[in-house]
Amino acid sequence: MNGGVSIHVVDIASGRVAQGMAVSIGAVGQAPMLEGHVDERGLLPQLDELNERFAVGVYEVRLQVAAFYRARGAALPDTPFMDELIYRFGIGDTGEHFHLPFKLTAWGVSCFRGGA
Repeated sequence: MNGGVSIHVVDIASGRVAQGMAVSIGAVGQAPMLEGHVDERGLLPQLDELNERFAVGVYEVRLQVAAFYRARGAALPDTPFMDELIYRFGIGDTGEHFHLPFKLTAWGVSCFRGGA
């Protein structure tokens, strides 16, 4: 796979993909390029169709963490620890692929650049 971005989201509290979590991605300061939900594979569908649109620049992935856990019956405080997670990353070379594997719970997150 050359160029572009892929996103994979796993709910490590349950040991399953975060199917149904609302996610968006776009350049900082602009409207999202894509808004969708994590699918049964843990991926953000249609993202690969946008890969030619990723230019050099800074982007944000927004994950609706609290809404996801509340929809599954988690008892979160009125002011959750992680409500909307905003993950900002940069693309310096459009020929490289940027895979963002999010591993999260309602109380923490891990992500790194994969696909280098």
